[in-house]
Amino acid sequence: MGLLDNIKQQIGSQFIEIIQWLDETNDSLVYRFPVYNQEIKMGAQLTVRENQVALFINEGKAADLFTPGRYELSTQNIPILTTLRGWKYGFQSPFKAELYFFNTRLFTDLKWGTTNPVMMRDTEFGMIRLRAFGTYAMKIADPKLFFNTVVGTQGLTTTDEIAGQLRSIVLSKLSDAIAESKIPALDIASKYDELSAFGRGRIGPEFGAFGLELSKFFIENVSLPEEVEAAIDQRTKLGVLGDRLGQYTQLQAADAMKVAAANPGGVAGVGVGIGAGVAMGQAMGTAFGMSAGAGGAGAPTPPPAPGGVAPPPPPGAPASPRWSLTVDGKTYGPYTDEALKGMLAAGQVAPTTLAWCPGASGWAPVQGYPEFGAGAGAPPLPPPPPASR
Repeated sequence: MGLLDNIKQQIGSQFIEIIQWLDETNDSLVYRFPVYNQEIKMGAQLTVRENQVALFINEGKAADLFTPGRYELSTQNIPILTTLRGWKYGFQSPFKAELYFFNTRLFTDLKWGTTNPVMMRDTEFGMIRLRAFGTYAMKIADPKLFFNTVVGTQGLTTTDEIAGQLRSIVLSKLSDAIAESKIPALDIASKYDELSAFGRGRIGPEFGAFGLELSKFFIENVSLPEEVEAAIDQRTKLGVLGDRLGQYTQLQAADAMKVAAANPGGVAGVGVGIGAGVAMGQAMGTAFGMSAGAGGAGAPTPPPAPGGVAPPPPPGAPASPRWSLTVDGKTYGPYTDEALKGMLAAGQVAPTTLAWCPGASGWAPVQGYPEFGAGAGAPPLPPPPPASR
């Protein structure tokens, strides 16, 4: 033993130790009190503050637990250690043990979010992918269990260190909660409170297995894939217009002008776009007239097929608008096949413009669809020049 060690030992034998934790952080869950040579003097003063508990560890196992207050360590107030160590006398001898402080306050505004989309089956849209994020609040409810399951085995002491493990639990159980709640995708935004309470009921017991209490759980946002949002936008547009087909025709003409202005060639072919909008309005009028007995203009659109391009309408059926275009982050449409072919032929829509229709697996260039591939919708060749005489 060196000279410095002797000095430390002599000082420790003459002064009563003061044991306390002044937490200067905002994310510490556990603090291991540094004790020289793991020796704590019998008779030392232990101060446990509000929102704290102190736990003595004997040979890696949890022993005595102290709640807020001030204590003089003796054989009377550390009964478990006294029994394990076999102390029969109250003399001022040091004993070897570890001491951990646990922060029992409520930790709020902890973030969670889906790194990858969550698959779920919706009654209206079929299989869809959802992204979600929110916050939760937790606190240590059982320090001994928390030490045995988290601190003792993994040495994690801050909220950031255990956030990854807790986030995995949240996402796993939340996926099950969303599926079991059977809330339609269109209604999730209005059911955040109910879904949050349902999710907390599923996730809470998992936190409890670590000695933690899930005090609060909030869902702040659930977002749908672009394809589903585009279908919702189309349905909303038709629902707002209702039977006012004249206004619908004007809207299609205005959309055609916007698409033409955003594509190469400018508005040179705007007349064709207006004509396409008018033709589409007429086609919609026919479609609405034929479907009046099946629910009218507000009848819901069938959900898209799992993949591929939706089949064309059966022979003899009136054309219906099904193609949506996206230009500069904005969505236009829907357009019928003939209207879109006319816009392509007039140069209003570039072949590389992204398009989507119900049943397509995602947004793709117009030229990538069989209906508008090479040669589709191309203007007829001019007549040959007259023969020279």
